[in-house]
Amino acid sequence: MTWKRWLLGTPLETERFRDERLRIPIALAVFSSDALSSVAYATEEILLVLSLAGAAALGYSIPISGVIVLLLAILIASYRQTIHAYPDGGGSYIVARENLGTLWGLVAAAALLLDYILTVAVSTAAGAAAVTSAWPRLLHYRVAVGLLFLLLLAVGNLRGLRQSGRIFAVPTYLFIFSMVSLIVTGVVRAGLGLPPVEPPMATIPLATHDVTLFLLMRAFSAGCAALTGIEAISNGVQAFRKPEARNASTTLMIMGGILAFFFMGTSYLAHVYTVVPGVGQTVVSQLGRAVFGTGLLYYLLQFATASILMVAANTAFADFPRLSSILARDRFVPRQLANLGDRLVFSNGILILAGSAGFLVIMFGGSTHGLIPLYAVGVFLAFTLSQAGMVARHLRHKGERYRLHAVVNAAGATATGAALLVIAVTKFIQGAWIVILLIPLFVFCFLKIHRHYFYVRQQLSLREIEPERPLRHTAVVPMSAVNRATIYALRYAKSIAHEVEAVHVAIDPQRVEQIREQWKQWGGGVPLRILESPYRSIVQPLVDHIDELMHGRRGNEMVTVVLPEFVTAHWWEGLLHNQSAFLIKGALLFKPGVVVTSVPFHFSR
Repeated sequence: MTWKRWLLGTPLETERFRDERLRIPIALAVFSSDALSSVAYATEEILLVLSLAGAAALGYSIPISGVIVLLLAILIASYRQTIHAYPDGGGSYIVARENLGTLWGLVAAAALLLDYILTVAVSTAAGAAAVTSAWPRLLHYRVAVGLLFLLLLAVGNLRGLRQSGRIFAVPTYLFIFSMVSLIVTGVVRAGLGLPPVEPPMATIPLATHDVTLFLLMRAFSAGCAALTGIEAISNGVQAFRKPEARNASTTLMIMGGILAFFFMGTSYLAHVYTVVPGVGQTVVSQLGRAVFGTGLLYYLLQFATASILMVAANTAFADFPRLSSILARDRFVPRQLANLGDRLVFSNGILILAGSAGFLVIMFGGSTHGLIPLYAVGVFLAFTLSQAGMVARHLRHKGERYRLHAVVNAAGATATGAALLVIAVTKFIQGAWIVILLIPLFVFCFLKIHRHYFYVRQQLSLREIEPERPLRHTAVVPMSAVNRATIYALRYAKSIAHEVEAVHVAIDPQRVEQIREQWKQWGGGVPLRILESPYRSIVQPLVDHIDELMHGRRGNEMVTVVLPEFVTAHWWEGLLHNQSAFLIKGALLFKPGVVVTSVPFHFSR
């Protein structure tokens, strides 16, 4: 068994693709982990902004959280309609493309792809922060911890959708149990007037800002990180078992209810226990110490939080490759992203996502606070375009109760559009400008790729193809010496062309006569041409000679260069030989009418 089979498992037949679809309990773990995990840092981001205005501003966290939950309810209602209208999935890209036009569809796709990359980077960084909160000695290794999480996620997803769902269901449900225990216990203790088991470690900083509308808007935009991942289910409807739309809609409702409970519960407890973000301790960690102390339940909470933050990226690993495959099918990204791997997952998309997120984790030093400002712009832009597209669809098709459905989606578009404007303004200097710049750049690349594929299809078309006729074809065998590999290549050349010639580039003039004598015995009547090389170049004289064959007096329409090539028994032995064959291939690759083929000679030892 190879290391790849041991790590990823044996290949799956294409016929088993439908068997890889998910039931609701597993789908909830796969698609909702991103949204549910956001409670680990969304409240913290609100408090981080409000604490700039001192203790007096912390009370605003509850109404701000309430507004975000209201926005969540609007989004859940809107995306339920999207799921039923587009049961084949595709989410914001498909909705915007079909109803608003291709350009807006590509804008939504670019926003989502960037959001998925940032989701993975933020989740792994936040997971590492949860680990270092429980074990502060690891604080200096948080980048390495985040990259380890990322590696585990990539391997788990390369093993297949259903298997990765089973693997990551345990952390999701462990987190749900831990958070329910934290919130219920914390609310009961607060209701009974019991003091915290362990007082919060962080102190409220002195006010450096006034409580202004702009500060509250900043806090709201930071808390909107709680809404990332809501669209994941509408993007992956086809990953559900039949009936796909109904199962996806049910999963969306369950996810929305759990998320609202967790987010409001965390914000309420943070307000009751006067918890603010501190160095080395997350808000959830401080709440765990206040409610549970530092016993077994606290470490279970931290372990569950780190686990859900790690697998939160799994939502992006489920949706990024799927969206990339749809874009590849439409010829807006490289076609390789549409290919299913051995385990019936889009392996290329998984690898690109892991590599991009790992780059961000390294670039930002594993800092969640550094990554968050980049986070919400893309997803809220996708939200807005999707809801606007659904409004256009309802008004065009005029189905049953279309006015009501259009109003729901219009409310969603208005709310998310307003939130997008707030996020873009308040986070622009902090890093949102990067995403705002990257989205049009992505769209430009999509269009360039699409144009390339259009020209490829046009030039490969069979229309107006010239009739078949005989071609003048010469086979050229470059050689450095007369040996067994050369003779085998010569025999192959004679089998494919009537005109064959051998070519030797004379770098060492003293060997030329020896090669001429050997060729008389072994050349089999094939002419030998000696090419002079005063500057000791092997490639250029050969290229010039082939140009002469193609465009000179002989006027060849095709030349095949047959290269004798050594294949050594061990990889390192190949380094002991010159790479002239590789250089010749590179030099001739872009010459029309020239074919380069290798005749390998395998060394047994």
